[in-house]
Amino acid sequence: MAGPGGGSNDVQWCFSQVKGAIDDDVAEADIISTVEFNQSGELLATGDKGGRVVIFQQEQESKNKLQCRGEYNVYSTFQSHEPEFDYLKSLEIEEKINKIRWLPQKNAAHFLLSTNDKTIKLWKISERDKRPEGYNLKEEDGRYRDPNTVTTLRVPVFRPMDLMVEASPRRVFANAHTYHINSISVNSDCETYLSADDLRVNLWHLEITDRSFNIVDIKPANMEDLTEVITAAEFHPNQCNTFVYSSSKGTIRLCDMRAAALCDSHAKLFEEPEDPNNRSFFSEIISSISDVKFSHSGRYMMTRDYLSVKIWDLNMESRPVETYQVHEYLRSKLCSLYENDCIFDKFECCWNGNDSVVMTGSYNNFFRMFDRGYQQDMTLEASRENSKPRSVLKPRKVSTGGKRKKDEISVDSLDFNKKILHTAWHPLDNIIAVATTNNLYIFQDKLN
Repeated sequence: MAGPGGGSNDVQWCFSQVKGAIDDDVAEADIISTVEFNQSGELLATGDKGGRVVIFQQEQESKNKLQCRGEYNVYSTFQSHEPEFDYLKSLEIEEKINKIRWLPQKNAAHFLLSTNDKTIKLWKISERDKRPEGYNLKEEDGRYRDPNTVTTLRVPVFRPMDLMVEASPRRVFANAHTYHINSISVNSDCETYLSADDLRVNLWHLEITDRSFNIVDIKPANMEDLTEVITAAEFHPNQCNTFVYSSSKGTIRLCDMRAAALCDSHAKLFEEPEDPNNRSFFSEIISSISDVKFSHSGRYMMTRDYLSVKIWDLNMESRPVETYQVHEYLRSKLCSLYENDCIFDKFECCWNGNDSVVMTGSYNNFFRMFDRGYQQDMTLEASRENSKPRSVLKPRKVSTGGKRKKDEISVDSLDFNKKILHTAWHPLDNIIAVATTNNLYIFQDKLN
C-alpha cells in the first residue's frame, strides 16, 4: 500500500464499528441521508431524515490498544432542521438533511453547513471546559444581587467544569431556492459556497445571509420545454473560479466564473457518446448522473450514474479516461427496477486520500471499490453477521447466470431494499464510513 489512503490491492478491510439500532423495523426519521468526514478525518458527521446531525469524534490512539486505531464515538448531536410548511405553495418542507459540508478549520471551533430541501444553515461546534465564577452583581445560580449589598470587589475567575460540546446556528441562508436543494459545496477561497437545486446554482458569501448570486439558471421560459435538470454541483478543490454541475442527461458542464457573471454558457462540456448497442427504453434514466466529485488533486473528476462510475480528465471532454461497472448484472433487471422505483436511486461516490481508489454503493448492502492503479475491483458487504471486531471482510461475488459457485450470491436473491447510497473515505487514512438504511458502519484496513 502506497502510504495512508493508498491503493486497495494489498489492503485487507476489517470491521471496526457499527452505529445505530439493530431493530428490523426502522423509523423513517432514523434513515441516514448523508455522511461526511471533516478535512482532518478527526470528525465524522451524519445527517438523517429526522433533521438531526450526529457528529462522531475519533478517539486518540492509546498505547495499550495498538491493534485498534482510534474509534469514533458520539461527540455532539443536535437538531439541525425542523419540518416546515410553505403556505404559498401548500407544500410541506421535509426536515431531512440532504447534504453536510465541513468548512476548513481555522481555530478551536468547527463549522459545518447543513441543508434540507430549502434552507442552508451554518453551525458552530465548540467545546467548553471552564466556566466563569465570582461575579460581583450576580449570584452563582444566575440571580442578580442588590448593588447596595456589594461591599467588596471580586475578580471573576475561570474554574474547570465537565467538557460540554455546544452546537449553535451562526447563519441561516433561506428563501433562495424555488426547487429542492441537491448540493452544497464550499469554495477553496473559504469565503463563498454554492448551492444547487433542480434548475439553478446560487453563489453565497458565508457572512451574508440575505442575498445570493444566481450563477447558473437553466429554467426555460416555458416549463414544457424542460428537457433536463441539475443533479449535482461542486467547486474545484483549488481553483476558486471553477465549478462543475451534472445533469439528468448524463452531461457535466465545467464553468469559469471569470468569464461571465451568469455561467449559463459553459467552458467545457463532458459527455460520452451513447453506445447504440446498449440503447433501450431506460437509457435516459440510467444515464442521469447522481453524483460528481473532483479528485483531491483537482486533475480528475468522478461521476456516478446508475450502473457505472466514470473518471474524467479535466483536459479531455470527449470521453472518460476510466469506466468501472458497478453492477452491470442489473442491466437485465431494469424493467423490475423501474417498477419498484429503484432505478431512480441516487448513489454517491468518493475518492480515497490519494485518489488511487474510488468507492461507491450498490444493493444488498454491497459496496464497491475500484483500484485505479492495479485495475482491480472488489465487492464488500456491510452486515452485522460479520461484525466481530477486527474480522476481515470477505469479498462477495454475484452470480450472473449459469451454475452458481458456493460463495456467490444469485442476482435474483439480491435485496433491493438494502442499499448503500452514502459513503465517505477518511482523507488521510484507510478508514471508510458506509451508511446502510439506519446504521453507520466503519471499516478500516487490517494492521499487520
